[in-house]
Amino acid sequence: MSEIVSLDFDHRPSAIPYMVRGMMPVTRHPDLAPQICARWRKHRANPNDLAEFNRIAGLASGTANLPLLYPHTFGFRLAMAILTHPRFPVPIWGVLQTRNHLVQHRPIASDEPLDFEARVLHGRVVPKGAEFDLRTTVHVAGMLAWESVVTFFARGRFGEPESPSPLTRAPSEVGPLAAEWIMSNADHWKFGRLTGDYNGIHMWDWYARRLGFRRALYHPSRVLGECLARLPRSATLHHQDARLRLDAWLKGPVPHGANVRMHAAMSSNTSTFTLFSGDERPSIVGRLAAMETTS
Repeated sequence: MSEIVSLDFDHRPSAIPYMVRGMMPVTRHPDLAPQICARWRKHRANPNDLAEFNRIAGLASGTANLPLLYPHTFGFRLAMAILTHPRFPVPIWGVLQTRNHLVQHRPIASDEPLDFEARVLHGRVVPKGAEFDLRTTVHVAGMLAWESVVTFFARGRFGEPESPSPLTRAPSEVGPLAAEWIMSNADHWKFGRLTGDYNGIHMWDWYARRLGFRRALYHPSRVLGECLARLPRSATLHHQDARLRLDAWLKGPVPHGANVRMHAAMSSNTSTFTLFSGDERPSIVGRLAAMETTS
């Protein structure tokens, strides 16, 4: 059994140590599911940071509860701490997000203290590389209030492909056009300060071109925020007390300043949306669903 690594924080994890660590050459371990766990206790939303996130992502401000994407965005520092750890099997700079699966079990008031925990849940060999699932949970007063499974992909040779994750398949339905807009080519460093992710692929065109992209790319949580902000209003999906699930398949880049269009299909308790950014292949496919409440 591999060594268990515990990273514990009683305040916002500083990006400097893990960004520096991510640039240092280290010997990588072959274990695709290292036992790395990162915890951040008693986090409280800073009103200024929350307002900045809502502004950049185009979400409603002044509500009593945190947005569904808040723990995903602000808790991303724990994912960064894990992905840059020497025991993680691949360097972070070759890693891309491919899927986000978020569940809000109950609304979280903006003044409640949050206990974050993130850990490597699973690693699997897939065609052309490997996938890594990181699970993050948020407990409030000892009760599970929010959780996610975020999948990262790294190219390389890791052996024979395994059975794919059951979460691989995205919805194929493309609904009618719901919105078109030009993504604001601003606030990239400000959003990096919120996520703790200062990867150059989100900041500089020249750096992104070295990795084969035309321009720098938006952080997925920012694009998802802009999509959710433009979904057709639904009393079920936007109810303050709803239990919500968001599944997002990140299929292609959304470059800075992109002209995007979003198609959406609605049902009584589900919105499925597809975002295109300049070509016929979707950049993001998402599904937001209201879940039945439990007694």
